[in-house]
Amino acid sequence: MAQTRESWRSRSGFVIAAAGSAVGLGNIWRFPYVAGENGGGAFIVLYLAIVFTVGFSIFLAEQTIGRAAQRSPAAAFRRLKGGAWPIVGYVGVLCAVVILPFYSVVGGWTLGFIWKSAMGSASDAGSFGAFISHGWLPILFHALFMAATVAVVVAGVRNGIERWSRILLPGLVLLMIVLIFRSISLSGAEKGVSFFLSPDFSKVTMATIQAALSQAFFSISVGMGVMITYGSYISRDRSLPGDAVWVVGLDSIFAIMAGLIVLPAVFAFGENPSAGPALTFVMLPQIFSQIPGGSIFGLLFFLMLSVAALTSAISILEVAVAHLNDEHNIARRRGTIGAGLILFLVGIPASLSFGPWADLTIFGMTIFDLMDFFATKLLLPTGAIGMALFVGWVFWPDAAKSLNGNDEPPPRWSPIWRWMCALVAPILILWVMVGGF
Repeated sequence: MAQTRESWRSRSGFVIAAAGSAVGLGNIWRFPYVAGENGGGAFIVLYLAIVFTVGFSIFLAEQTIGRAAQRSPAAAFRRLKGGAWPIVGYVGVLCAVVILPFYSVVGGWTLGFIWKSAMGSASDAGSFGAFISHGWLPILFHALFMAATVAVVVAGVRNGIERWSRILLPGLVLLMIVLIFRSISLSGAEKGVSFFLSPDFSKVTMATIQAALSQAFFSISVGMGVMITYGSYISRDRSLPGDAVWVVGLDSIFAIMAGLIVLPAVFAFGENPSAGPALTFVMLPQIFSQIPGGSIFGLLFFLMLSVAALTSAISILEVAVAHLNDEHNIARRRGTIGAGLILFLVGIPASLSFGPWADLTIFGMTIFDLMDFFATKLLLPTGAIGMALFVGWVFWPDAAKSLNGNDEPPPRWSPIWRWMCALVAPILILWVMVGGF
């Protein structure tokens, strides 16, 4: 029996949910230290240029595929073309299934550091290393994070994802504004602001361009079928490009806001802006401990990080749930709880790879690193290339015709979009992919 497909309650509901998906650890955790490693302002200029050209093109391609087919990734390619193309959809689903377990582990770390900040122990020497290597404690927080993700997704598109996105995203904005004002008010913070916002193009290298490309693809949730899935809940009378501009723009704003939280504080205390992931869980708690009210701001920072992680995790789990429903007719409740439980169990080895299983390596990588490498360096770019090529070569001109709702003619710039998908984006993604290896 055919089921009525769920849909977004409003255009703003989709934009907020899609922006929540894009605004995750890639923006709040990864963007500041990648910018710090690659020269600050010049990196931002490159990043924005890439996001609003290549990133926008692939984001719109995924939206178009999902809305046209009204199905999750594999089923969407099967409905629109068939043949071998559903493999691209399966790659996206597999990517989501591999990413979510270790993403939930990191999300659990953010919950753990909310607790540690409240207890006043987040800034203790060796606190981060001791926490992630503990064994059962990070698994407990991993379970709590996955449970929160399941609780939202199980309620459905409107009553779960859309409703909670409308609560979580504005809350995230408020937390970030408070933290920005505290960070830029620190003595010496102006050096960090200048480093972050003043471009020095003499520092730009091929590695900088590659880092900007990689960050752009990582941060806007393309390549794993999230936007195909979210796009499948969009009504056929809506115009897609405007929504895409809103989502990509909001994603970029959140990334810059994250940089304005982290880097001014780092410079104010004379720390190294290119310290990598340690900026978040090691350096910032130590910085917070040295300022008035630091324990409160530290707690707010990790609350912000956990909210950003949760909004992305919700969208990733939805890919798996929609796939189970479309391909195997598994109801949302059973599919969400079952997928959440299985992916939680898959995440346990990733968590243990920082503790009891730290010496267990495969191809020279821990289980966590192997999952990260397989998903972000192989599956994610492969999925993005496949989706772009499909729109540029196979689904064209139907893709252009479906951009504007109500049978309106395609935008005049649609041929440019086509060639971005057909040639430019795949070549650039392949370049990033090769560099990742």
